Amino acid sequence: MERFQKFILLPLILTASLTDLGFCYSIINGPTNVTVLAGSEARFNCTVSVGWVILIWLSNGNPVLTVINSQGAVETSDRFTSLNYTSSNAFTSEIIIHNTQLSDSGKIECSTQQPSENSFAFLSVQVNGSLFIKNSTLTVKENETVEIVCEALGWAPAPDITWMTNDSFIDKSRYVTQQSQGSSDLHNTLSILTLTPTDTEILTCLADIEALPNPQNASVTVVFVNSTTENEYSEENRSTWVIVLAVVLSIVGIILLIVIIVVVVRCCCLKKKESTYQNEIRKVTAEKKKDGDSENGQRHGSENLGYIPEELWNIEQIPRVSTLPPMSSKFTVPAADLHASSVPKVRPQRRIDYLISPKKIRNVTLV
Repeated sequence: MERFQKFILLPLILTASLTDLGFCYSIINGPTNVTVLAGSEARFNCTVSVGWVILIWLSNGNPVLTVINSQGAVETSDRFTSLNYTSSNAFTSEIIIHNTQLSDSGKIECSTQQPSENSFAFLSVQVNGSLFIKNSTLTVKENETVEIVCEALGWAPAPDITWMTNDSFIDKSRYVTQQSQGSSDLHNTLSILTLTPTDTEILTCLADIEALPNPQNASVTVVFVNSTTENEYSEENRSTWVIVLAVVLSIVGIILLIVIIVVVVRCCCLKKKESTYQNEIRKVTAEKKKDGDSENGQRHGSENLGYIPEELWNIEQIPRVSTLPPMSSKFTVPAADLHASSVPKVRPQRRIDYLISPKKIRNVTLV
């Protein structure tokens, strides 16, 4: 009986001893699911009881961070860091995943290296892509049906598309949404809204995923134009063009007037300059001519009008001496011949008193 009691007490003593050595501890609170946008931070907490020795964080089955009771955290990557919180009866380790990527999505596990002492959660990294409507403004006539296309590109997962008009949701039966697989595990969504406007309104396309705090949106203004409004718009447009044309023509006219004035002033200046230059040339030429005449006059003197060259005097004098016929009283000369020879006979009578070979005389008068 005593042996049986000792056999019962031994396991109890060993259990108590192992607990005192730190081999008996458990996870009190494990991590919870987290959904974040790509590029942001993701945080997970794991709380264990007193006496823990080692705690390991795993991402999709791969160890990324180890925390040792005696040493602290052992970090092997800048993208995975930790914070520690200690109380009187528990220890909490917080892992921080920086700059989350789409490939980080999956299972995040907290392990104490104890059998059945693992706790895990899931990380969902989502991507918000672009959202746009092809036309920012549409003009619609009366009784005209239009299709408005909203396109979401590069999302993960594919977003939910809804439409609103003037802050009220549009029934889903009025638009069609299509999804397609894009590159790099991203999704594209196309939504087409069909409507027949009766008034000017603002339409808004909304794209939403879980990680977004508020849906992403794109808007378009639909301008409703009836016949009266269209005529007023045409007249206003025409008057606007008339005003613009008048302003442009006025500016062009002013520019042309300035150009003409500049050209006329330039021509006048050139003409005046040329006239002044010609006058100076004429003045210089006249002064040179005057100086030349004065110099010639001083050098050669004045012309003696009574001077007859020696050669002419000899030619006229010699024949008259040798061929002079005897005077006859019977000789008669016709009146016509007398009148014709009256001029040459004046000279011999004037020179008859001179000698045949007179002394050479030249008279020069200086002024």
